[in-house]
Amino acid sequence: MPQKKSPFEEILLRLEEANRHLGLPDHIYNRLRHPRRALTVSVPVKMDDGSVSFFTGYRVQYNTARGPAKGGIRYHPEVNLDEVTALAALMTWKTAIVDIPFGGAKGGVACDTKKMSKAEIERLTRRYTYEIGHLIGPESDIPAPDMYTDEQVMAWIMDTYSMMKGYSVPGVVTGKPVAIGGSLGRNRATSEGLVVVLVEAVRELGLRMEDLRVSIIGVGKAGAAAAEILSGLGAKIVGVADSKGAAYNPKGLNVKKLLEHKEESGTVRGFKGAEEMTVDELLGRDSDVLIPAALEGQINEKNAGSIKAKIIAEAANNPTTCEADEILNEKGVFFIPDVLANAGGVVVSYFEWVQDLQRYFWDENEINRRLHGIMTKAFKEVYGVHREKKLNMRTAAMVVGVGRVAEAVSLRGLYP
Repeated sequence: MPQKKSPFEEILLRLEEANRHLGLPDHIYNRLRHPRRALTVSVPVKMDDGSVSFFTGYRVQYNTARGPAKGGIRYHPEVNLDEVTALAALMTWKTAIVDIPFGGAKGGVACDTKKMSKAEIERLTRRYTYEIGHLIGPESDIPAPDMYTDEQVMAWIMDTYSMMKGYSVPGVVTGKPVAIGGSLGRNRATSEGLVVVLVEAVRELGLRMEDLRVSIIGVGKAGAAAAEILSGLGAKIVGVADSKGAAYNPKGLNVKKLLEHKEESGTVRGFKGAEEMTVDELLGRDSDVLIPAALEGQINEKNAGSIKAKIIAEAANNPTTCEADEILNEKGVFFIPDVLANAGGVVVSYFEWVQDLQRYFWDENEINRRLHGIMTKAFKEVYGVHREKKLNMRTAAMVVGVGRVAEAVSLRGLYP
């Protein structure tokens, strides 16, 4: 039985596939296979009972040839260096695909915030910020929220970093509260961007939004907002899943009531008027669009063969394994890959950073107008490579992103 590939090994395979079409010089290709720097830190935290616990934290800057490193911070028990490196690489290609002047980074702490108090999470955040403080900054590396981190965590990071500097530095993080320099439109940016590219794909494929049946795996911020936006555009949300199970109704689910049920009960299971099932069972039910918005590797070789959807739009990072990719490509599924589909979040993070540096803020209409323009342009560029070179959309996106990073690396050269 073949050994399961690590997240970073999967990323390297996709880089290798892109390079088959780019033909990069060896010295450029090999630089893109290695992160610029990776930091592992010990994070001692005084717990509420007076004891001291030690957590392990990471920050990886994968490539900064196109600009400051950009990437989220996640708090999760399974965070490790390989996963963080993989996600930092994905951010490198993602920022290049949407053509914003950032490199790629990622960070995280291996911890279980469900078992920690708010005060313990604050102390963890402030100590972690201190430990990585010499790497981050508005001109060098700008963190953002990710799994189990949020606006409040970003506020603590900003405050800690500002105390270290002796003055307020709002541009050190994005995804923070509007009251301290956050941007309007940031909360729903990932979902808004995903819907923009999905609408473009639907148009190119000769489909109609009001005819689409959509299943969504994961009802966190991105999944829930995507359900609301798509429902408002006339699509029928037929299936929704979380970590505890799935709800399915081929006639469509009432999204507002379903999200209220999720808020009250903590799960989509038990929602009236829907059939209960497992996540894998939902993947095998009829739908036109599947939106994985939860964990890495959610779509794999075990369940890919049963998927009925014509379009997969990846709201999560790296939700489809390489083996599943091959199966679904053979079935003719149209992918909108994560590095394109969920890039709306980093686009509006870029807007937030620009606003912070200028100390001049835009209204939400301006932000959404700019977001729609960037996401539409990025889709058309990737789709153009897909058509011209007859590549699947994931490889086409990688060709665009990796090509731009490689050009920057080549132009800047090697120092010293």
